[in-house]
Amino acid sequence: MNTYHRKGYDPSPLPVSGGWKETDPVAFRKFCHIGPLRCENDAVIPSVTMAYETFGTLNADRSNAVLILHALTGDGHVTGEAAPGQSTPGWLPAIVGPGKIIDTNRYFVLAPNILGGCQGSTGPSSTHPDGQPWGSRFPVVSTRDQVNAEIRLADALGIDRFHLVIGASMGGQRALEWGIMAADRVDNLVVIASGPTTTADQSAWAHTQIQAVTLDQHWNGGDYYNQEEGPARGLGLARQIAHTTYRSAHELATRFDRIPQGNEDPLHGGRLAVQSYLDHHGQKLARRFDAGAYVTLCRAMLTHDIGRDRGGVSMALSLVQARTLVIAVDTDRLFSPSQSLTIASGVRGAYYREIRSDFGHDGFLIEAEQTTELLHWFLSTPGMQAQPTVASTAHELQ
Repeated sequence: MNTYHRKGYDPSPLPVSGGWKETDPVAFRKFCHIGPLRCENDAVIPSVTMAYETFGTLNADRSNAVLILHALTGDGHVTGEAAPGQSTPGWLPAIVGPGKIIDTNRYFVLAPNILGGCQGSTGPSSTHPDGQPWGSRFPVVSTRDQVNAEIRLADALGIDRFHLVIGASMGGQRALEWGIMAADRVDNLVVIASGPTTTADQSAWAHTQIQAVTLDQHWNGGDYYNQEEGPARGLGLARQIAHTTYRSAHELATRFDRIPQGNEDPLHGGRLAVQSYLDHHGQKLARRFDAGAYVTLCRAMLTHDIGRDRGGVSMALSLVQARTLVIAVDTDRLFSPSQSLTIASGVRGAYYREIRSDFGHDGFLIEAEQTTELLHWFLSTPGMQAQPTVASTAHELQ
């Protein structure tokens, strides 16, 4: 048995589900009931609730709306402090807020929680019409189903057009679908660190994460919500797998190398510092997310293919009407820059730019200064004519 003291380890029991519960404080959430939703696979969710947050004020002609779409384990809390019912602070504070590039004194920001997630929108941990959690009965939902629910939310809020739709990673997949499914409702589109399809490599990573959760002894087919213990360890392992793909090999080597964790010795069953780092992130997610939602969202990513039933990727990209900026991270090993370049090459007049970062996929969050610079360049010249797509970095815009 490993008897090393694990610095920073929280010994308290992991929750059955770390997602938001209907008995929790609402925090900053608002809710909209959009009615029944028929999914692409013909499954019907009889009553869908969309949770969302808003920032700023919608102007009289409703022309200043911005839609921000979060990634896999994000939420609608893009800026602001943590609070009861909202365990994490905003995840995009350098980009969104008063005086920021997405200035909430100027724009009305809508940030929905994704369909199938666990932060207030209908998902596996939500209450089924029979009063029990949806659990295993929650259907497979596709990227297009999730966007359809977001379109219905916009309709209910009376937003006919968005000045900007922006998303990164899984949020970028939905942003791209917005540009296709609601082409006449998007003026400007920004897709960051994402792709037109989920590749075989990305599908393999998603599969291993799904397996990590569903092979947990407490998974119970997805019906674990009334148990004393849930599949938290499986969820933590899934996060460790995912987090490895969010960082670059160079960053991990530079940051951790072969350093042991504290006084632990790998020769005696102790961990390296990089192992402790992953343990921390796995446990951290298990305390704020739901395993069933994680599986649902990974399965949604497996459906992502903008070319499906549209004549292929190139034909689908030709449907985008919005002015488009596609941003890649040069060291991203999950969503390679080549995927971003495929989008930019296929959308008429689109711009392609790269963020330089040692951090890999997470560079789109960490390198906020570069992201801000790119968004400023793109949004401050709305009338410019698009030039042929050219790969360049944020620094080359100066």
